[in-house]
Amino acid sequence: MIAEKRFDVLVLGGGPAGLAAALAAASAGASTAIVEREERLGGILKQCVHDGFGLMRFGEQLAGPEYALRFAQAIPGAGVEVFLETFVHSASRLEQGGADGGFAFSLDCVNKKEGALRLSSKALVLATGCRERTDRQVFIQGERPAGIMTAGLAQLLVNIEGLLPGRRAVILGSGDIGLIMARRLTLEGMDVEGVYEIKGEPSGLSRNLRQCLDDFGIPLHLATTVTEVFGKRRVEAVSVAGVDERGKVIQGTERRVDCDTLVLSVGLIPENEMALSLGLSLDPATKGPRVDQTGASEVDGVYVCGNALHVNDLVDYVSESGETAGAAAAAFALEAGKHEPRRLVPLKAGHGFLYAVPQFIDTAKAGPAALYFRSASTVREGAKVELLCGGRSILKKNYAALRPPEMERLEIEASALGAEAIELALSLERREAADGRD
Repeated sequence: MIAEKRFDVLVLGGGPAGLAAALAAASAGASTAIVEREERLGGILKQCVHDGFGLMRFGEQLAGPEYALRFAQAIPGAGVEVFLETFVHSASRLEQGGADGGFAFSLDCVNKKEGALRLSSKALVLATGCRERTDRQVFIQGERPAGIMTAGLAQLLVNIEGLLPGRRAVILGSGDIGLIMARRLTLEGMDVEGVYEIKGEPSGLSRNLRQCLDDFGIPLHLATTVTEVFGKRRVEAVSVAGVDERGKVIQGTERRVDCDTLVLSVGLIPENEMALSLGLSLDPATKGPRVDQTGASEVDGVYVCGNALHVNDLVDYVSESGETAGAAAAAFALEAGKHEPRRLVPLKAGHGFLYAVPQFIDTAKAGPAALYFRSASTVREGAKVELLCGGRSILKKNYAALRPPEMERLEIEASALGAEAIELALSLERREAADGRD
């Protein structure tokens, strides 16, 4: 017989976003549970032993496990039920004919304790995080011998398992995880020959470039990529070459680099399989679901937060997103059938921007709305960001520089948009001079 349990709010994922969402939902009075596939809460933070977490939220430098522990320790006292080592193999959304109207969500799960388990809820929060691109998603010639791994796997081996991946490494991609692992592997005694980035500018935060590469004398090669892997059973060497503005290899620039480990830091993608199974539509720019400022998706009762929505550069923003989604999910569950109709205004990322989140502003919801955005692939010095509503300017902010790896945040009052607003557009223009942020 299948065990069944019902909650007001179910949170999928026990990382920083899920922990914040569950605490916020429980604080609002909703019966809440977390479903987590790993044996401990904390998500990817468990293996991030470097500091730099929590500066915005706690005003101090914390390691990843310390940051996660601040939230995880509050879970039992909040009355949140936790299902660890629990795998969701199907999720369904059913029309409900009861007095509360709306939708009911049912998750069929498996774990060691209950066996087959069915969890139901009035609202669902997807805090499933993101995954790394692998060697199968980048075009590199050659065999696939041992020694090729993502930066996250290298981090797991070193920080959790206490294993050294190899003796001499090449890192492809200058994302933050790759930069951090360049430093970590060096500290553990490996020779990191260099970091290679196919784009003409780095993909990681400026502070990580300084602290992880410059401070350790690790070279960064821009507009350069790995073109071939040599070795049958184990990586023996790679070929690297320069690329042009279109990413095409420049003939005659190839050279062989001896190494036994190739670490890939070639991007992150939101985990969106569960979202797709529930009928959520995805933003082609973020690869995550489309939501409003509370994390509410286009499917009533489903909320998305953290890196499942878009890849954040700071865990503080992940927690903020989780708290917003958790509180909104609790309100939806506890006030079933009493909601005002949504008035969604599209938010468009204009020319010069990679994306903007949320994709909609619900003007029926009072209170401030946080907007996150990234500029496009060129570093822009002396930039002005302007928020336009129905053709009129409602917010302007000057920046000394906008860099694609560094996410920016704006805040507006949703009710200030007015009923006449049809579309929000972000515009970017170069200023003649800028000596700081206004």
